[in-house]
Amino acid sequence: MYKISMVHNHPSGDATPSRADIEMTRKVKDALSAVGITLHDHLIVSRGGHTSFKSQGLL
Repeated sequence: MYKISMVHNHPSGDATPSRADIEMTRKVKDALSAVGITLHDHLIVSRGGHTSFKSQGLL
């Protein structure tokens, strides 16, 4: 089984996921699942810190 993690940055300094981040992550997760790949996590990094979708219960 394959697993991937996604990572992107927020130059604003706020690592809080936007509604668009959450919706896009769900779409990518569904698409990956259709071909047998698990989305392990999606991380947002910024100067102010980071956010893990997995630890936030968003995956």
